[in-house]
Amino acid sequence: MLTLYVKTGCPFCHKVLATGEELGISFEEKNIADDAVAAELVARGGKRQVPYLIDSERGVEMYESGDIDAYLQTTYPKQ
Repeated sequence: MLTLYVKTGCPFCHKVLATGEELGISFEEKNIADDAVAAELVARGGKRQVPYLIDSERGVEMYESGDIDAYLQTTYPKQ
């Protein structure tokens, strides 16, 4: 399962979501506008920065939209 922490209006989050859509990937989105979700993100990743991807099946977690895009394109190429 892929989980993506996002923030409404974040252009970097939009970039990752667009890549996911292009590749046919769906995410469980968690918006840090909710204080509990923001606290969960900080506890998990160490900072309140989005986007933040969790690929629980592969044990991968990462920040930075460019890194996330590259990871998704390599790991989940369009069929």
